[in-house]
Amino acid sequence: MNSTVNTRASIPYKLLIDGQWEEAVSGKSIPVINPATGEQLAIVPDAGTEDVDRAVKVARRTFEDGAWRRMDVSKREKIIWRIGELIEKNKEELGMLESLNNGKTYREALSGDIPPAYDVFYYYAGWVRKICGETIPVDGDYLNYTLREPVGVVGMITP
Repeated sequence: MNSTVNTRASIPYKLLIDGQWEEAVSGKSIPVINPATGEQLAIVPDAGTEDVDRAVKVARRTFEDGAWRRMDVSKREKIIWRIGELIEKNKEELGMLESLNNGKTYREALSGDIPPAYDVFYYYAGWVRKICGETIPVDGDYLNYTLREPVGVVGMITP
């Protein structure tokens, strides 16, 4: 097994909320186990309702502040694209971690899971410039248009 993965097994990871690494409010953690061997891969915080509420409040505050919304589209595009680049650059390590985490083969994780992960960031980086309004013809001396803007915060639970 990769020595990088072995050393991670004993590291207690934290939640990233408002730019700070923090423990779960409950103080509880969850061991991440390799389903093929039963070996512990990592220890992660057991985020609960209070942790999610804190993260959503920070996201809402950040959204209301408007820094991302007011950022030049070229900067937003580069940030999203860069995430894709970092995933692609580290695909071997991420493929190994994904394989260990869910029990599928390294080859399967590397070819089936990691490319869609970086591709989605490349795809949405391009959409930064494509989300725009339209003018709609109407009767009379009027200008009718749509303006698409972000409307809020999304909380997601993903496997």
